[in-house]
Amino acid sequence: MSARAIKPANARAVFLEGSILHHVLRMSAAGAVGLIAIFIVDLLSLIYISWLGNASLTAGVGYASQLSFFIISINVGLLIGTGALVSQAIGRGDRSGAERLAVSCMIHVCAISFMLSMIALPFARPILALMGAKGPALDAAVQFSIITLPSTALLAAGMAATGILRAVGDARRSMYCTLVAAAIACVLDPLFILVMRWDVAGAAWATVFARCGICAAGLWYVRHVHHMLKAPQWSAMGRDLRLLLAIAIPAIVTNLASPVATTWMLRVFSEFGEQVVAGVAMVDRLIPVAFGLLFAMSGAVGPIIGQNFGAKNFRRIRETLTSCFKVAVIYVGAVWIMLAVFAPQIARAFGASGDAADFLIFFCRYGTAAWMCLGCLFAANAAFNNLGFPLWATAFNWGRATLGTIPFVSIGAAWGGPQGGILGMTLGAFVVGVASVFVSYWLVRRLEKASTKAV
Repeated sequence: MSARAIKPANARAVFLEGSILHHVLRMSAAGAVGLIAIFIVDLLSLIYISWLGNASLTAGVGYASQLSFFIISINVGLLIGTGALVSQAIGRGDRSGAERLAVSCMIHVCAISFMLSMIALPFARPILALMGAKGPALDAAVQFSIITLPSTALLAAGMAATGILRAVGDARRSMYCTLVAAAIACVLDPLFILVMRWDVAGAAWATVFARCGICAAGLWYVRHVHHMLKAPQWSAMGRDLRLLLAIAIPAIVTNLASPVATTWMLRVFSEFGEQVVAGVAMVDRLIPVAFGLLFAMSGAVGPIIGQNFGAKNFRRIRETLTSCFKVAVIYVGAVWIMLAVFAPQIARAFGASGDAADFLIFFCRYGTAAWMCLGCLFAANAAFNNLGFPLWATAFNWGRATLGTIPFVSIGAAWGGPQGGILGMTLGAFVVGVASVFVSYWLVRRLEKASTKAV
């Protein structure tokens, strides 16, 4: 691929006209293809590990993934801030500002992610032990974490690049970045795990090389196609960092709610044995594959809302929310049916048996319903972040992680074991998800009235 063969792409506000549903579906579908490809590879990686016949290794990867989830959640918050700033600048017609923000945010995101991974590295064992890991599972989790944590900055750079690409409306190349990572892992996972017999270390090194891939592809497209990575304006770096953190910190705090909630649930489920923890790890890898469109939609609609907010087009913002909520309900309904029907086959594909298989099958048939409401919550949070109210997203996510999780899962697990815990999680997600829908519409009406009075 040569730079001469690529026509320069100009950043323009492509989301201010045309069908909102078309934009939502196009951006979400493009993002979903790449995300689901990565999630499928992650799923296959865990399946390969499970085929080794050692539940401790499967559980260990699950614990290590949870530790990575914390840092990746911070990266996602920084990605949200990057995408919001760049898309709003484009919506205002400020091309030079968008270019300055793109390079400033990229530098800050990489530096913050690298610093966090280096801080976490020496404390990996005690952190994993606090999550409930012990014995061989703890050793496997530590091994995976030591190998993968230093490469988190590369993943952060790739994620920031995909956020910039979505901000300018280039969903296709954003998808290509994730497909590159997925392709690398798809080749290396079975080679390292099954052929070379590196076991957990093999899965970890495949992850590192995949992160190198998404970083390289993302930087190439942002720099050589959209020309958004020029020489940084060092005098503006401090100001840009404040702008980034003003959005990113609440978004990070928001995103940290999910790993905190899942880590707490992991401790609850660990009381029922290593087999159940292995089942939790399987569910954690299955969820992103099944609901990749929801994860992609939450990131894809941010630029749509951001550009229209920059242009003060509140009717299209409401239409964006409505389209997202409809897509979430219809999509999850269809996936729920498929998972319920094929639950036994999914368990067999993992080689799961006993409590692990029971946990996985029960989730497919009953726990899936939670994602109908969580999809709506994701869309509402994207609106809060891009409309200048990131603390509202923080409140809703932490409300789900605490009031919507702890009492429901605790009572459910005490009453009905792991299956009761799943039902409690589903009920809590319903309460918080429905509330987020009503509040998001109310916020848009409030901002529209304020804008009208200002004029």
